[in-house]
Amino acid sequence: MMEGLAQAEATVTACADSAAWALPEQGLIAALDAAHRVEQRLAAIKLALIRELDCRGTPIAQGASSTAVWLRERLHLTVPTARRLVDLATTLDTGNAGVRQALADADITLDQARVIADTVTTVESAAGSAAADKAVGLLVEWARQFDPTLLRKLGTRILDHVAPDVADRAALDAEDRRAARDRHVTISTLTDGRLRLTGTLDTETAGLLRAAIDPLTAPTGPDDQRSPGQRRHDALGDLCRLSLRTGELPEHGGEPAQLVVTTSYDNLGRQLGAGTLDTGFDLAPETVRRLACDAAILPAVLGSTSQTLDVGRQRRLITGPLRRALVLRDRGCAFPGCDRPPRWCDAHHIHHWADGGDTSLTNAVLLCGHHHRHVHHGDWAVRLAADGHPDFIPPAWLDPEQIPRRNVYHQRT
Repeated sequence: MMEGLAQAEATVTACADSAAWALPEQGLIAALDAAHRVEQRLAAIKLALIRELDCRGTPIAQGASSTAVWLRERLHLTVPTARRLVDLATTLDTGNAGVRQALADADITLDQARVIADTVTTVESAAGSAAADKAVGLLVEWARQFDPTLLRKLGTRILDHVAPDVADRAALDAEDRRAARDRHVTISTLTDGRLRLTGTLDTETAGLLRAAIDPLTAPTGPDDQRSPGQRRHDALGDLCRLSLRTGELPEHGGEPAQLVVTTSYDNLGRQLGAGTLDTGFDLAPETVRRLACDAAILPAVLGSTSQTLDVGRQRRLITGPLRRALVLRDRGCAFPGCDRPPRWCDAHHIHHWADGGDTSLTNAVLLCGHHHRHVHHGDWAVRLAADGHPDFIPPAWLDPEQIPRRNVYHQRT
């Protein structure tokens, strides 16, 4: 395979260096069609390679929390894009040989393959493998005429064509499964610290949200100039504050669920200077002052380089002020390539407590659950660099030169 891919890469490189302007119109169209076919054939090969790596467990062995996260680092993809590739590779390898072959033959596109694979899985669960095989042929034929969106719409009635006797019942079952599968909430961090929320709630959860948020979205009076969207936004914030005040939320890393803001005590008193959330984004001075009215003030002594000098007495467990100092330094899981936030992380002794290591900031690093286990049971080494931040040294089998690596997702901008 490697020889063939090397030859293909050389050929494509030669094509990329060719001048498209020199082609006549029909030649341009033919070249576009050919490039499109090559793209789909390569997509089939790429999915097969991803599936094999996933089955071998290579990404986990190299320290990634999942194959999707490994692909993000290796190919510089977004995690959702990488996850869709892994899911499709798995689907095509477990009973969708016809779809896989159609993609390899460039009869369908990658997006059409996703639609067909989803539809065929539904047909097989409702009417068996024979009906599923019929569905593959029919959907591939339709794919020559329709884009993925229209193909998915047509696929909702595929049982009418391949198994009409079970179509109505299967359609209802499929809708229930689709609702359960598609439920999700996506939280995307914008560059200025705001969040974009998108998602789809199932019927029950939608009812719970409306029951909780509707009483808080009513205008406060005739002078309330907020739009409905702004009122829903503020109501969601109120729900979060109410939940935090109950004290019944699960702990995160040994700490109660809480909002952590770091600022200078002098600036707080003089109403000057911004504060910093534990997510790394700044808050305006007036916001910090308002939050301080309803918060516990916990001191930490910092040096000129913002290195924590004194956070309280040593203890075996890294909790309280020491953990907060660790969050200020690492800002999340410190393992290279991990973007999990502080609240998902444990504090790890670099030199183990059982081996005589002390409980101090210079002997601690923040790790998510997966990477905490990976460091304990793997061959990675951890050390603090000269600047006081953790470096990770990979095992020799992964990197013979053992060049130290560092997490770049939580660096201060």
